[in-house]
Amino acid sequence: MKVLVDTSVWSIALCRKEQPEIAQKLSDLIITSLAVMIGPVRQELLSGISNKDTFFKLKTKLEAFDDFPITTQEYVTAAEFYNTCRKHGIQGSHIDFLVCAVAYNNDLYIFTTDNDFSCYARHLPIRLL
Repeated sequence: MKVLVDTSVWSIALCRKEQPEIAQKLSDLIITSLAVMIGPVRQELLSGISNKDTFFKLKTKLEAFDDFPITTQEYVTAAEFYNTCRKHGIQGSHIDFLVCAVAYNNDLYIFTTDNDFSCYARHLPIRLL
């Protein structure tokens, strides 16, 4: 069971220290080669880091993970998911819906601490870890 790791989890594990159980779970997924990274999550993690040394250190750490390929079908599915949730009054970011689409189309679980995904899961066929 591979797991697409959302930005919220990477951020906790790499940048903050307040939730050691999240960091440990991610570490377990990495050790067992079950953690999946996508390019848009990498971009979110690196965005907003103005200090060049900090940016380089994080970029270097993340280089250990290949980007899972994203196809046109994932973008189409993400748009469908966005439309479905919007119809039910749920707003979300384009990257959140891309995470959902990649996970759904590739039979992956989603590991996140972002509560928005619980709202999405009420209307989308996604599986949260």
